[in-house]
Amino acid sequence: MKTLHFLAALAVAGVIAFASTARAADDAPTPPQNADAYAPATLTGTLAKVRDTGTIALGYRDASVPFSYLDARKKPIGYSIELCKSLAAAIGNAVHRNLSIRWVPVTPENRIDALVDGRVDLECGSTTSNLERQKRVAFSPIFFVAGTKVMVKQGSPIRSFRDLAGKKVAVTAGTTNERALRELDKKFGLGMQLQVVPDHAEGFARVANGQADAFATDDVLLYGLIAENASKGGAYQVIGDYLSYDPYGIMYRKNDPQLAQVVKDTFQELAADGEIERQYKRWFLQRLPSGTSLDMPMSAQLESIIESMAGGEAQ
Repeated sequence: MKTLHFLAALAVAGVIAFASTARAADDAPTPPQNADAYAPATLTGTLAKVRDTGTIALGYRDASVPFSYLDARKKPIGYSIELCKSLAAAIGNAVHRNLSIRWVPVTPENRIDALVDGRVDLECGSTTSNLERQKRVAFSPIFFVAGTKVMVKQGSPIRSFRDLAGKKVAVTAGTTNERALRELDKKFGLGMQLQVVPDHAEGFARVANGQADAFATDDVLLYGLIAENASKGGAYQVIGDYLSYDPYGIMYRKNDPQLAQVVKDTFQELAADGEIERQYKRWFLQRLPSGTSLDMPMSAQLESIIESMAGGEAQ
């Protein structure tokens, strides 16, 4: 890396051995080729913790397709998971240890507390980086941009947010989507019957079984859920305008400057050497392990963000 590094470069120390609370993981990806050892005389924060324990705890989601979800073997996979693995590998290289990964399930409601309390060291999901959350946690550079939209069954009369007036609308607890819908409902006096559900899978199920008229979450997550459930029958569509702006980042603990530098430098190199773009193609353009494909080309906005990141201008 070409940014301000605190120490001399190290050779990559081997393969990260993965450990899971109840599941085994595959071999870790190779850290960025030019990853530097970040080993000041006194390590602090997360770097000191993982050096002393030999383990890094990664928080994952069970149904945030294609970012962070469980495959048929109940193993965490996805776009965010792969970026987190690369980051974990770079952290291990920085502290001169082959770290084991401990996978910890998190939900939209508990993910921030899990990070702040030390139950996880990185949160690898589909979490929006916004000013309110940045008061409690820190975020990596942006690696995806989404926005709140609404999913309904094919043939539904709902075509825009105004058609949600009086309707039963499912939304996941603790998300920016929930806030967006509550603000929309209040502003326009829609009288929506909000059904706050624990996770995205439940929101989808509410529409599938007729308990809800619509489910609101980030557009890309809706497309992912539709693709993953295609074999179960039923036809769905994503409708209307964006109801919020949601840039995603990997969460880590606030006020941890040593880790912040590793995160920044690692993402810069992942952008510069094309790894972020390769992972995007893998999860958004190619077939997912389930056999379906989202077929979502990268937006011009995200291309610009990654280009700036590669040049050291993290957003």
